[in-house]
Amino acid sequence: MPQTVCSGTMFTTPSGFSPHLACADPGEEEEAPQEGSGPGACLADGPPITSASLDTLIQNLVPTADYYPEKAYVFTFLLSARLFIPPPELLARVCELCIKQQQLDQSPLDTAKVRKFGPKILQLLTEWTETFPSDFRDEKMVGHLKDIIHRIAPCDEAYWKTLNQVLQKLSQRLALMSQGEESIVKVSLNASSISDKLVAFKTKPPPIQKDILSICTDPYTLAQQLTHVELAEVRGRDDNKDRRGGKKKTTNLEAYVRWFNRLCYLVATEICMPAKKKQRAQVIEFFIDVARECFNIGNFNSLMAIISGMNMSPVSRLKKTWGKAKTAKFFILEHQMDPTGNFYNYRTALRGAAHRSQTANSNRERIVIPFFSLLIKDIYFLNEGCANRLPNGHVNFEKFVELARQVGEFMTWKQMECPFEEDRAILHYLHTVPIFSEDGLYLASYESESPENQVEKDRWKALR
Repeated sequence: MPQTVCSGTMFTTPSGFSPHLACADPGEEEEAPQEGSGPGACLADGPPITSASLDTLIQNLVPTADYYPEKAYVFTFLLSARLFIPPPELLARVCELCIKQQQLDQSPLDTAKVRKFGPKILQLLTEWTETFPSDFRDEKMVGHLKDIIHRIAPCDEAYWKTLNQVLQKLSQRLALMSQGEESIVKVSLNASSISDKLVAFKTKPPPIQKDILSICTDPYTLAQQLTHVELAEVRGRDDNKDRRGGKKKTTNLEAYVRWFNRLCYLVATEICMPAKKKQRAQVIEFFIDVARECFNIGNFNSLMAIISGMNMSPVSRLKKTWGKAKTAKFFILEHQMDPTGNFYNYRTALRGAAHRSQTANSNRERIVIPFFSLLIKDIYFLNEGCANRLPNGHVNFEKFVELARQVGEFMTWKQMECPFEEDRAILHYLHTVPIFSEDGLYLASYESESPENQVEKDRWKALR
């Protein structure tokens, strides 16, 4: 399992926490928040925060005239709080606390006090809309946002302008997300219609396309275009609950998994399709070089897809073809992605890529695209393997700090703009070219190199 970072390493300064957030003994009741204590006053000499009640964590999210939570805390809590309280209810409670603490229901308002508080609540709402915009697909969220701004706007007309800017950016972001989801559905339907036509063959399937080498002969160029696809796909990973039915929508997540599988099958198709052994060996060597360039770029998802495609049974059984190819670099790449030790070698390489990204001087060195299936697995086991609440009822905040670290890293990486120039011909090929089904791959493989045992002979007979 990946090493867990202690929550104390994320929030290194006491001022990052609200004066209301303290480590309570599991058997003790928490005292009500006290007005007037400075930020972090009760934390300066205390241990790292590992747990607190939900009420206390919500209180810590609420800004005041003299306090604003650290950005890391805002992200961590907004990410994890939805496991305990729906976002509309959370925002409603935040607004209620703001109204009570700042006396926004009183008339006249304390203009000086509100002007100190106003920018801070606007900052919180802006961070929320930018980081989790899909929360605001719920009209209740927008209603709460407008209500709190309407209460402070009489003290400064600039708040109206800021509100309009926030809502405009939010609307644009949600529109882009919706367009992306619609595109994903269309691509998925097209991919399904293509694969349905390639299920069964009575003879060796003829070439169903131009081969990849007729489209691109430079491994680095293809690795760049794969990186374009990965970054475009990964930006759509924002799955949410269906507001109407309460069901989980995972369209984007499923689409990214389909892309990985498509690339695996595309690689296998390209290798199995040529009739001559020399041509197949040439394609193998080409994809080995593409995989190496993906590794150098930091595109680990495409790297793993290529390796997986080359390890599919219809490809790996082509012993004569592999014997003709230069494969030393392939075994090095396989070693890097070896699952032994919970993918120790890959995790080491990923940390190196992440460090390079943080210290890079050029955008080309900032790219980090993790092996997505393993990232999901890590997050799943972290979530399922650690309790959300401790026996005393407190939220296990240390767990969510680590969860936020992993998700936050990924969100940072996926925002990277691809620095490589697009080649539309290659991108179109990657997205639309037909690929063999598993049966088609086996049939092409058996026709290229005859079955060697009875199991293969029986399967070949069934396919013909």
